[in-house]
Amino acid sequence: MFRTENLGIAGNQIHRRKKARVIIFKDSVKTMYFLTPAIYVRVPQFVVSAIILGIFVFLLNTTSFAQNTDDPIDAVAVFNQAQDLHEKGDLAGAIKLYDQALKILPEFPEAEYQRGVAELALGKEVEAEKSFRRAIELRADWTLPMTSLGSLLLKSGSMAEAESILTKVREIEPQNPPAIVALSDLRRRSNSSPEVLQQLLTAITALTSKANPTASLWSARADLELALGRRNEAKTSIATALAIDPKYRWALFQAANFALSDGDMSRARQIVANIEALTPDSDSLNALRAAIAAAEGNLDAALKFLDAIKTPGTEAIDLRKQLVAESSQDPVELAKQLESDPKNSLLLGRLCTLYRTTDPAKALDYCRRANEVEPNNVRHAVGYGAALVQAKQFEASVSLLRRIIEKAPDNWTAHANLATALFQLKRYPEAKAEFLWLTNAQPKTAGAYLFLGIIFDQLGEYLDALANYQQYLRLADPLENKLDIDKVNLRLPVLQKLVKDGKGKK
Repeated sequence: MFRTENLGIAGNQIHRRKKARVIIFKDSVKTMYFLTPAIYVRVPQFVVSAIILGIFVFLLNTTSFAQNTDDPIDAVAVFNQAQDLHEKGDLAGAIKLYDQALKILPEFPEAEYQRGVAELALGKEVEAEKSFRRAIELRADWTLPMTSLGSLLLKSGSMAEAESILTKVREIEPQNPPAIVALSDLRRRSNSSPEVLQQLLTAITALTSKANPTASLWSARADLELALGRRNEAKTSIATALAIDPKYRWALFQAANFALSDGDMSRARQIVANIEALTPDSDSLNALRAAIAAAEGNLDAALKFLDAIKTPGTEAIDLRKQLVAESSQDPVELAKQLESDPKNSLLLGRLCTLYRTTDPAKALDYCRRANEVEPNNVRHAVGYGAALVQAKQFEASVSLLRRIIEKAPDNWTAHANLATALFQLKRYPEAKAEFLWLTNAQPKTAGAYLFLGIIFDQLGEYLDALANYQQYLRLADPLENKLDIDKVNLRLPVLQKLVKDGKGKK
């Protein structure tokens, strides 16, 4: 999934602190014209000064504008009209006027750059790339079009050239936020070393400590923290990004993926609804929908969403492979495939699931291997913990699942397996805390109330036992849970008498 917000001008938005203009200063003796660039994003003052100086040098080395057939003042006037349309959202009209200004004054880098911004907002990426390249050709060290071009190349997969351009931007402006954000995405996606990621994280952390950091900076910081295994810090950074801008699209995707990895399907679906309200369908959105459907076990719906993706990224391709593996019910066939690819985490994870109830020892081996291949994949770790529970290695499962919950505190499956292990070990006070967490997280899950009823019963807390048994009876399926329902109904009269007689802990 590509971070489109890395672009120098994000999405369809034109960021303006105040209305920008190209201004003409006329020397009464030499008839010389000086252009101040139209800047649409916040840029350090020294950069603006450098741009103006660059234009000055450019003009000194060209034929006097006074010799041209068309007066450059006309080009500037047209450019200003284009800006008005651009600001009002009439991108097509703005592009026509930028073209007109460039016909009058072909060497007009500001018009080239702003035309590229408008083209990009309309999804015309090929045209935008040409405009950004021409702006850089006219002014080699102008970091705005350089950053936009680098980010656009990153999106198209031209990683080497994107890296070269973005690195040059940082050489010119070491604290250029959009360039650092784009480079962070590039380094993360190219699996750079932890040392390289840490260097970028240090740079972004310094920027987020300054006044008024942007949501994009906090979001990029979260990506790096997550890549370095700092899930809790990443979650905090995402929350900060959304506090700054609740509609920041990439941070919403990050939050949805966190909810997905934590097993919080309700929150994941709510975030998807928020994204849908902000933007139309996109490949990224369909990939997220597919991941949620897959996590809920709806493989048909997941495949449907994947089929709707026009340009599948690596995440969508990997998910499709996972779904193909998970749709297989033949562990023998999967095991044969694994022989030629023994570190295939998708196959290992599926075999872990298939053998979990029929052969816990074999499942444990596959789960362990999947966890070793992808140690930062919470899903594999949770599967390993669940396999330990199935294999009745309760002490080992408690230790592992507690470590998982430290990293993924909202993972429902991890809590459920930990609760089960503690219950089997008769560590009732600890198990009680876990089952209470489960009922708070998913109040309509009947089984948790049954276990709570038993735990309270064992602890002599009869009134609470009675309440949880009754809640279980309200939620349990009469056919599927008939045996447990009958047992509870036999116990209820005894409990009611004990409560009536004032027995049990208060």
